[in-house]
Amino acid sequence: MRTKQLLAAGLLSASALAWAQPDVAALARDLSLAVAVDSNKGAAAGAPCVELGADWGSCLKGRLILHNHGSAAVPAKDWTLYLHSIRRLLRVDSPDFELSHLTGDLYRLTPKPGFAGIAAGAKLELPLVAEYWMLNNSDVLPRPYLVAEGQAPAVLARNDDDDASYLLPLPGDEWKSPAGEARPLMDAAERYREFARRGPQLAAADVAARVIPAALRVKPDGGKAAVGGLSWRLPALPPDARAALAQRSSQLGLAGQGLPVSGAVVKGLPADIAVAGGYRLRVEHGGARIDAHDAAGLFYGAQTLLGLIPQGGGEIPTLTVEDAPRYGHRGFMVDVARNFRQPATLKRLIEQMAAYKLNKLHLHLSDDEGWRLQINGLPELTEVGARRCHDLNEDSCLLPQLGSGPDNRSGGGYLSREQYVELLRYAKARFIEVIPEIDMPAHARAAVMAMERRYRHLQQLGQPEAASAYRLIDPQDRSNTLSVQFYDRHTYVNPCVPGVPRFVDKVVSEVAAMHREAGAPLAAWHFGGDEAKNILLGGGFQDLSGKDPGKGKIKLAEQDKPWARSPACRALLAGQPGKTVADLPLQFAEDVSRILARRGIVTMGAWQDGLKGAKSPKDFATAKVMVTEWDTLFWGAAKEAHEFANKGFQTVLAMPDYLYFDFPYELNPKERGYYWASRATDSYKVFSFAPDNLPQNAEVMTDRQGKAFEVPSEAAPARFAGIQGQAWSEVMRSDAQFEYMAYPRLLALAERAWHRAGWERPYRQGERYQLGVSHLVDRAALNRDWQQFAAVLGWREAAKLEGAGVGLRIAPPGLASGAAGVLTEFPGQALQFSPDGRNWTPYRPGQGAEAPYWRGVSGDGARFSRQEARGGD
Repeated sequence: MRTKQLLAAGLLSASALAWAQPDVAALARDLSLAVAVDSNKGAAAGAPCVELGADWGSCLKGRLILHNHGSAAVPAKDWTLYLHSIRRLLRVDSPDFELSHLTGDLYRLTPKPGFAGIAAGAKLELPLVAEYWMLNNSDVLPRPYLVAEGQAPAVLARNDDDDASYLLPLPGDEWKSPAGEARPLMDAAERYREFARRGPQLAAADVAARVIPAALRVKPDGGKAAVGGLSWRLPALPPDARAALAQRSSQLGLAGQGLPVSGAVVKGLPADIAVAGGYRLRVEHGGARIDAHDAAGLFYGAQTLLGLIPQGGGEIPTLTVEDAPRYGHRGFMVDVARNFRQPATLKRLIEQMAAYKLNKLHLHLSDDEGWRLQINGLPELTEVGARRCHDLNEDSCLLPQLGSGPDNRSGGGYLSREQYVELLRYAKARFIEVIPEIDMPAHARAAVMAMERRYRHLQQLGQPEAASAYRLIDPQDRSNTLSVQFYDRHTYVNPCVPGVPRFVDKVVSEVAAMHREAGAPLAAWHFGGDEAKNILLGGGFQDLSGKDPGKGKIKLAEQDKPWARSPACRALLAGQPGKTVADLPLQFAEDVSRILARRGIVTMGAWQDGLKGAKSPKDFATAKVMVTEWDTLFWGAAKEAHEFANKGFQTVLAMPDYLYFDFPYELNPKERGYYWASRATDSYKVFSFAPDNLPQNAEVMTDRQGKAFEVPSEAAPARFAGIQGQAWSEVMRSDAQFEYMAYPRLLALAERAWHRAGWERPYRQGERYQLGVSHLVDRAALNRDWQQFAAVLGWREAAKLEGAGVGLRIAPPGLASGAAGVLTEFPGQALQFSPDGRNWTPYRPGQGAEAPYWRGVSGDGARFSRQEARGGD
């Protein structure tokens, strides 16, 4: 019998149980887990990467290190350690422990018979082989936890910190990507060289007439206007928008009466600004006037005025601005599914999006790791799908993922119906459209498991018809698959069962009702559609009989495409000659489009691989189809984006190598982020993005290894719908981490979404671009433009962000030898130096000389960059 049964039967006393088992709470206080990488080139170091089935034969050799910090020995049995890994753990070479994979990134480490325990103060090192490599501290997730029968799970206290590193310092050049690395480590000296390459930093007075994003035309007239407050007189704006402007003014310290600002929607504006969002702003000594094409233009003109004013008020130049947006879609996607973002954080984001004229908030509301929106009639979606706990049956919650711990110390939460409606209203008042995404048919495990709980519950109540109404799987499906993030077939909804279209329609109708209640009708629905595949059927694997030294060996015959063994899908496909399971994702997209069209939704959106094979938007029932293009430029995104746009799809550029804000700012293991498409994406790189001429980017930046690559302008010219930044949240467990990663890159995104710079070349077929080979781009003009942007951000906008409570990143300084050898990313950035890394002195130019330790500091003195040592990290 199990222990609980023995207790219930009176065959085991509580005192005997306490004697027989370790106290996991006490054990969790004393035990810690760290990861050491010995070689990221595992095969060269003797690891059997190919035989262990590593993708492309790539693996690392390292160690799991268990350290007993306590005064008593760690017992030899009756406990299990659960740990997270974003890399597939292929083997632990120890006779004392068994390693098993549960689901996603969750693994179990169980002592075997014969294990002798860990003595007080001792360390136990378990040789490890893992897929690919570990190059950044954030590759190792926190909150491993202990489990023993009859006791509450306990997180290892020494691993219970979202910001600490549990990866030991990488030895030698192990920070380099084994796939090749052509760039140096971004240490203090290299950072100084990088900042210097961007040219001189400007004074605040040099950019008094410049705003972010830059305007189409600005004509200063040499005068000045003092602004200590603003009196808004914009009756053509809706009341909620006027209230939003008043709130922003107050946030900038401009509350109360002051410079009168009048405005109206007018005709007769110049043709290039007589478009949606276009406006003309005149600032004079006695007041300001906004003439706009529409209400949105009035709002944006007001934001430009606010952009000219320093935090707390001051003098601004008198001038005339004529302006209009570059793209209709100026977006930012927030993944609230992997790790939840609090409503207050989302509101702060909306405020800043509005301030910098972004207008589409794409909310990724569901994924394998979480469902984040309350849906009337389906409470299990949030009761189960929004929580993580240690329930191996996943009846009350999802299993822990992404370092959440067994008790939602990070990751948990959801938007109630009321909170979502309030968020919609908040966004609408700021001319921002919220585009909800419910990701299907893959990345849907949270929904699948929640509906399985619903099914079991209603079956127990004797309601089989109701139980099956929203069931999302075929219970007879035995397909053997592994998803991109290591989930089995329960990651996919099954497009062949009747519960799926009913579920989609139910969710869409409930979300549409929330939008109607908010006064923001649901116009666009993003269904995701991405990565409905089995990664083990990818090009990096071969059968056990294979001879390729660069591909992992697996039993290919045991691997299936999604739904390949589903009787429901076999029956459906039997009536469609020539169709296979490979056609089901696109067929599902067509089914979703019909549901959306019936609900009156104009636009269906999807990640581009969700619409692979579609001939045109006419394949779908909605009036418009939006493609979010997320391939990289060095893998052919330029051609693919042009092809989608020229077929008539509304194509939104979301290139990971430029527009994924979950990637590190710089090539340094201490920077957080995934890096499969870019190891360094700072604000300058985002600013340098040329979306209208995608091949041009190959002359300005390298690929993910720092190597030059060529992109030809071979496709027919195309017009894109816009661009969008992405904040995926796998390694953003806290809202503070999210804001660090989002800001200040969000401002560079806004610059490119709103304004086409003069250094961006027009797209011309037949041109070819490659760094160091072609010489078509005016890099000097790019740097001059950056200098102005950086000065506005450093002298004016950083203080506004901090005043709004935004925790933007404080960059470490660049350091060279000598008193003048100090540079910051943005002018105006405060610094401190120290002789010992403990006692800090505010920096003034010429001070510090050869001080060994430096750090950046926020304007309010409350936050700091990581500490840097002169001459290296």
